[in-house]
Amino acid sequence: MSVAAPPQLGTGPGASPAASDRAPTSWKGPLTYGLLGTLALVVFAVLGRPGTSTFSVATPGDLFHISPVGVPSRLTALVLSLLCLGLAALAAVRTRQGRPTPGWVPGTFAAAFVLAFLSWAVAGESIPFTGLLQGTLFLAVPLVFGAISGLMCERTGVINIAIEGQLLAGAFLAAVAATLSGNVYVGLVAAPVAGLAVGLLLAIFTITYGVNQIIVGVVLNVLVIGLTGFLYSTVLATDAANWNQPPGLRRIAIPLLSDIPVIGPVVFNQNLIVYLMYATVVAANVALFRSRWGLRVRAVGEHPRAADTVGIKVNLTRYKNVLLGGAIAGLGGAFFTIGAGLAFGREMTAGKGYIALAAMIFGRWSPKGALAAALLFGFAEQLRISLGIVGTGIPSQFMLMTPYLVTIFAVAGLVGRVRPPAANGTHYSKA
Repeated sequence: MSVAAPPQLGTGPGASPAASDRAPTSWKGPLTYGLLGTLALVVFAVLGRPGTSTFSVATPGDLFHISPVGVPSRLTALVLSLLCLGLAALAAVRTRQGRPTPGWVPGTFAAAFVLAFLSWAVAGESIPFTGLLQGTLFLAVPLVFGAISGLMCERTGVINIAIEGQLLAGAFLAAVAATLSGNVYVGLVAAPVAGLAVGLLLAIFTITYGVNQIIVGVVLNVLVIGLTGFLYSTVLATDAANWNQPPGLRRIAIPLLSDIPVIGPVVFNQNLIVYLMYATVVAANVALFRSRWGLRVRAVGEHPRAADTVGIKVNLTRYKNVLLGGAIAGLGGAFFTIGAGLAFGREMTAGKGYIALAAMIFGRWSPKGALAAALLFGFAEQLRISLGIVGTGIPSQFMLMTPYLVTIFAVAGLVGRVRPPAANGTHYSKA
């Protein structure tokens, strides 16, 4: 006769899970909040310069005028840094209790830290806050397109390191096509074609032949950089009038909405590429999470073998998404030339494709999250430009590092625990 083993402590029906069954607690977020909050308190408040920080928020076309807002620099920085430390304490308490930090905490912390920094940096000066937000949205455009391209690919299990090359190819072909035709919209149509061509090479080597996806992506980036650099030196630079003087997209102000103070000039007075970015984010979010197609795509990225057994063609789905992602990134590349009204320059994307990958990870493979992360990185870049114009005492070398430092801190310290699609980076074959 066998004797049943006595029940172990904590394994009864109403008992709490064993310690070994609980998800590991990550203190990365609270520690990062605490360090940044302490930095804000010491540098921005205690060691800050006395004076008044002035923020102008009005533009000439607003429905009604808002006077510039002036705040005491050190006092404002002190209050905001204490708020940052309070949020760090809240995150630490929640982490100690094994509970997730509320989603509003990172956003509130980031806003308070940035405002404390601005109060310190603009002490005794004035900065156009609406212009800062306009530049933020404008600079975030290629990052959003690049991040959406990356998540379209990775949701099916294909890592797209080639975003940098797709952006650069789109910028190149948009400039050439717009110049040759004399029509900016021809360039706007040509840009996705260039990105799609790079995406096709990525799909052939990774999906059909099973070559390592990261290696292929890096090689494609080098290929596009070399090819566009060669054509720039031999064709565009020698005959710029016929090959590299593209017209720029004009701003389109939406009636009434563009006259709303602060929000109107920022959101509703942009060029066509920005409006296409809005549509892309909305369409991607609805398609991925509110449609049958999106369910199939996510199934391929999570468990391709199970998706295959229910009749989903895994590799065909991956091909379609990689090509779609390439076209989206190519459209984002048009921002650098016809979107910004600039001629094509050698390596003009300057690593934005890699920052777009960071935005995708920071946004947790979600279109809405990617948009928020891209806006954060765009704000860091525009802040560098705006503070350089104002003429603060911050060393220019440090300001040049700002966008990349923000990228590192965001991904390494604030993103928390994230899980990419389970089949990400794996080759699938029925055999």
